[in-house]
Amino acid sequence: MNDHKRQYGQEIKGHLLTGISWMIPLIVAAGICIALGQVIGGPDVGKQDGSVAWMLNQIGGWGMGLIVPLIGAAIAYSIADRPGFAPGLIVGFICGQIGTGFIGGILGGFLVGYTVLLLRRAIKLPQSMQGLMPIMVLPLLSTIIAGLLMMTFIGQPIVWLQKALIHLLESMQGGSKFVMGAVLGAMATFDFGGPINKTMSLFADGMLVDGIYGPEAVKFVGSIIPPFGITLSYLLTRHKYTKAEKEALKAAFPMGICMITEGVIPIAARDLLRVVASCVVASALAGGLIMAWGVEAPVPHGGMFVVPLFTKPWLFCLALGIGTLVCGVMLSVIKKPVTQQDEEFDDVEAPGVRDEEIKFTLE
Repeated sequence: MNDHKRQYGQEIKGHLLTGISWMIPLIVAAGICIALGQVIGGPDVGKQDGSVAWMLNQIGGWGMGLIVPLIGAAIAYSIADRPGFAPGLIVGFICGQIGTGFIGGILGGFLVGYTVLLLRRAIKLPQSMQGLMPIMVLPLLSTIIAGLLMMTFIGQPIVWLQKALIHLLESMQGGSKFVMGAVLGAMATFDFGGPINKTMSLFADGMLVDGIYGPEAVKFVGSIIPPFGITLSYLLTRHKYTKAEKEALKAAFPMGICMITEGVIPIAARDLLRVVASCVVASALAGGLIMAWGVEAPVPHGGMFVVPLFTKPWLFCLALGIGTLVCGVMLSVIKKPVTQQDEEFDDVEAPGVRDEEIKFTLE
């Protein structure tokens, strides 16, 4: 029974990740267009009709409007293949029109996908009419059923939840913003790209779609601090790192510049509690500062290369520097020096053992 539940959970996760993977290039392209328009045209770019900056801003804005329909279509396609794509796109568009936002698009995609699967099992047509199933019968019926459900029973509670969440974030001031940023920063770092990080990332991307960019900046800092902070710790206390860890850092640091946290997993797996504690404390502090200072990121990915597009990029760099310093110093203080036994353990340890530790950490 537990195996069945785990398998079902993995399927749900796989469909969701498919939707996110389709969505990310769209957010990146649209977000950078908006950011470039604002960099070129300034804060009043929306009033500069006909200028290049205005056109870039418009392109990005229209692109952002496609995000919810796209993730609905991608999830439905992942579940039900080609018959799910068109109704997923339509229901996703409905979600955008009625204001359910990102959450509605995700639920709409699952609703359409599983509706198509149920209809496929329930409807039996003569052999001569089987060709109509994927191009007319399934898309039409699933669009009607899922669309009506979204507009009536499912959509309105999501609209209320979305508005309440946005209002909560917009109403936060000072200390409450710091606490919110600290929680999000800790989540972004905690499992180095694992499920908790993905949950925070999903939340930040959803807020980005709805025009709230602060959590996205927290996601950036929480993803970059671990490789930067551990590298600083190594520079401060080289005698506390094995040869294998030093080799791992050669890849982890440049990966961190690109906002890829997973490079530190081989180091964290060997000294899990100390590494996680240092990174979480540092990222929580940096995330709190970013939210309190009003730093915002208009794009979901790109690492340090897109920081100039942020609002208050220097404050972002300051928060990142503070977090990196806290992580590096804290880890250097609590990490134990390497012994000859540690070096021998790394030399003898089979690669498969380390892989299992890494897999355990990710799960």
